[in-house]
Amino acid sequence: MASTVFDDKATATRTPAPRRRISASTLAARALVVVVYLFILSPLAFVVWLSFFKDVVITFPPSGYTAAWYVNAWRNAAFADGFIFSVKIALCAAVIGVSLGVAAALGIARYRFMGGSLVNMLLLSPLVVPGIVAGVAVYLFYLRAENVLNMDIVGTFSGLLLAHVCLTIPWTMRLVSAAMTGLDTTIEEAARNLGATGFQTFWRVTLPMLRPAIVASALFSFIISFENLELTLPLVGPGHTTLPIAIMQYLEFNLDPTIAAVSAVQIVLLGIVMLVTDRFVKLSQVI
Repeated sequence: MASTVFDDKATATRTPAPRRRISASTLAARALVVVVYLFILSPLAFVVWLSFFKDVVITFPPSGYTAAWYVNAWRNAAFADGFIFSVKIALCAAVIGVSLGVAAALGIARYRFMGGSLVNMLLLSPLVVPGIVAGVAVYLFYLRAENVLNMDIVGTFSGLLLAHVCLTIPWTMRLVSAAMTGLDTTIEEAARNLGATGFQTFWRVTLPMLRPAIVASALFSFIISFENLELTLPLVGPGHTTLPIAIMQYLEFNLDPTIAAVSAVQIVLLGIVMLVTDRFVKLSQVI
């Protein structure tokens, strides 16, 4: 009798669990997600594919494939100079914009003062103003400021950097403010109760908790500044051309896959930056 009970238990243990059936609605939702991803990523894949076309005039199907357009882009001094200048502007704008954005987000979230909502709306306004409108407005403002201050602003590195800093601050404020809503303030209170000063609490407790949001803000600020064209176009001076402007100027007289090669390099570089960033700071926890 005992062996029979043991055999029944062993049989029940070996019985495979029934497979979970996937409903038609779940399959449809997954298929829709795949289609959306393909729709989003297909332009990127198409640009990379186009950069290897052999024909000078783009035709389908191509007569062959070559990597000569990458060599042509490398030999073009305007692309190299524009890339270096864009990286310089984007790095400076990201560092300054993230620093100011974190301070603004902390001040607005932690302190109540008269006009706080107005300041918040003002700092976030670059997100809703069209880029070309913002570029023309900044250009006209700089012209008025030059007349008052009797100094050159348009066409200078500092003038362009100031405009890009204003462009990057809203991204930092949005991400840091969203991260602050999930902070456990009792940890900061415990640090203060244990004798830490306000600055020590901020530096050793608050900032480490905000690190994912700050890193994500720096990443997006760099990308937004690096790829910006509308705001940059009215403000650059002679000899200071960013990569997007260099691409636009090349397209005025040429229409070959060189631009696709430059764009493919940008896609790969920015993709690597995002993957490396996500390796150390999970962007999905912030965005």
